[in-house]
Amino acid sequence: MKLLRALLAFTLVGFVSVNAMAQEHGTKDEAKAMAEKAVAYIKSAGTEKAFKDFTSDKANWTKKDIYVYVADFQGNVLAHGANEKLVGKSLLEMKDQNGKQFVKEAIEVVKTKGSGWIDYDWAHPQTKKVEGKTTYVLKAGNFDGFVAVGIYR
Repeated sequence: MKLLRALLAFTLVGFVSVNAMAQEHGTKDEAKAMAEKAVAYIKSAGTEKAFKDFTSDKANWTKKDIYVYVADFQGNVLAHGANEKLVGKSLLEMKDQNGKQFVKEAIEVVKTKGSGWIDYDWAHPQTKKVEGKTTYVLKAGNFDGFVAVGIYR
C-alpha cells in the first residue's frame, strides 16, 4: 500500500511539473498577438519609446518565455526583450548552430510576404540552453525593419 501511494504521489508530482512547464511556454497564437500588438504600439508611441519599452518593460512585453525583438533591414537590433546587450549589434550574418542565417531569412520573409513564421535554434532566456524556436515576423510599421516574437518548440 505504501508503495502504491508513493507511486501515485510521484506520478502526480511529475504531472504537475510537466503541466507547469507547459504553462511557461508561449503559444503560436500568443506570439503572433504580441507581435501585432508591438507593431500597433510602435505606431502609437513612436519608435524610440516603443523600442525602449520592448527592451526594458518586462511586465508588459514579456509573457511566459516570449518577448519582442525588433531589427532593421540591415540586421541591427533595435530592441530585444530577453537580452538588452544585443541592442545596437548587427545580427545579419549570425547563424544558428545548424548554420541557418535566421535574421536574413526574417528580412526576406517580411520583404516578400509582409509576415510569416521562421524556424531556427536560439538560447532559451530562462534555461540558457539552445532550443528550437519558431518565430513570427512582420513588417514593423513606419520604418524599414521587422518585429519578431517567437516560441520555443
